[in-house]
Amino acid sequence: MQLILVSNRVSSFDPGEPKTGGLAAALEPAVERSGAVWMGASGTLSDGSEQLTPLEPHGKGQVAKVDLPAAHYAGFYHEFSNSTLWPALHSLTERMSPASEEHYNSYCQINRAMARALSCLRKRDAIWVHDYHFLSLGKELRELAIEQPIGFFLHTPWPNPDVIEKVPHHRDLMETMLAYDLVGFQTRWDLDNFLSCLQVHLGMESRSDVVISERGLTRCQVFPIGIDPKQFAKYAVESLVEYRQEISSIQDKLDRTKLAIGVDRLDYTKGIDNRIKAFDLLLTNKPQSISLLQIGTSSRADIPAYSEYQRDIACLVEDVNRKHGTDDGCEPILYKKDHFSQVRLAGYYRTADVGVVTPLRDGMNLVAKEYIAAQDSNDPGVLVLSKFAGAAEDLNENGPLHVDPTSPDDIAAAISTAIEMPREERIERWRAMINTLEAYTIHDWSKDFVRELGPSRVAVPADQFRYLGFGWLNEAQVPMYATAEELNVAVKHVQDTRWILP
Repeated sequence: MQLILVSNRVSSFDPGEPKTGGLAAALEPAVERSGAVWMGASGTLSDGSEQLTPLEPHGKGQVAKVDLPAAHYAGFYHEFSNSTLWPALHSLTERMSPASEEHYNSYCQINRAMARALSCLRKRDAIWVHDYHFLSLGKELRELAIEQPIGFFLHTPWPNPDVIEKVPHHRDLMETMLAYDLVGFQTRWDLDNFLSCLQVHLGMESRSDVVISERGLTRCQVFPIGIDPKQFAKYAVESLVEYRQEISSIQDKLDRTKLAIGVDRLDYTKGIDNRIKAFDLLLTNKPQSISLLQIGTSSRADIPAYSEYQRDIACLVEDVNRKHGTDDGCEPILYKKDHFSQVRLAGYYRTADVGVVTPLRDGMNLVAKEYIAAQDSNDPGVLVLSKFAGAAEDLNENGPLHVDPTSPDDIAAAISTAIEMPREERIERWRAMINTLEAYTIHDWSKDFVRELGPSRVAVPADQFRYLGFGWLNEAQVPMYATAEELNVAVKHVQDTRWILP
């Protein structure tokens, strides 16, 4: 299948270069192995309308970059996407900034511009759209008469009806999402919330996770995103050779019995502040028992909520180091704001006795999975994981130590348990998690979605759409009624029969 992938940004495709967020790491293999075209914003803004740059080859695939209109980009990206949608999708409504009609209009305009750019590649078989920046892109593509199957995958969580109603135009946005043939979520929790939102705010029911609208049939499914655990284990071995001196230097600086690691974008959803407070509590009760290597890459620093959060984290780290540092200059927290490649990170993961992943809410969190994959099978570390990360639902429940990310006491207690855990138990927990990772990799994730997307497209006359889904899987199976009498016979048959949707 010739596929187009769409996201806000595209990757560099260099394992030696840093990756910001999980989306880039997830889509690279799909492009390189499948021959897909990956389209996203170029980072350059145009004075007028959108501009599509020449295609760049990467493996079997290609990258298409779009210069988006400067007049609307700030309202689309900084305001509506990341100051309104992002906090709402993570159920952090107190972090939402007021969104104006102008911001929402910019969001729609950029979705429209991306649709126009994408229409130049319309001869491809199917389109796979990614993440909250493009909730309405499917509708814009349909209005350009693009009839291929269009799928959407949400990398973030989806909140409950009480939260989503705080987003301006939430009904319009949810309705436009039904222009997609297939909508994918990270967890069952997210999917159930989405269906509840449709029922509460649009009065739309679903059967077997299928929603019928005037645009046709939209199937909703769970696709828990994975990693390539064997590749990441290979990175860990390579890193211990390539970065041996650097890793040893960091261990010498920290000079504690045990080492924990946290790797996050500096984003208020990641719960880094509560993690630092947890280490303060732990070191008060058990001085010099553990050190923390906290890698925090700058993210969206031009948005006030993010820049303020980054300052707060720096102050917390400074305070803990002042309270718990030693006379010879050793500090319990080494805070690095550099961007690290996956190869380099893998070595740090393998060195750490505890991986601490404590987001307040997260779609999946691939750091948790990368930490597991990087471990030495004979002497693995322990994963401390937020119960509100999608990975907590996806991983074997007997693997991680689950915590409430809003409670520093809970996090501190779990880390204390982790550093005292016997080797036999650590191995048992690690095996449970690595088996899960190897059973469903990033390659399985992309194959599953594309396979489900292929037969998804259903289009029928508007006066018949309400009767879709009663056993019909694709357009070829949908009967066409010549007269109203024929239609009524079919409707009566539907009403008299219990049907199970695909």
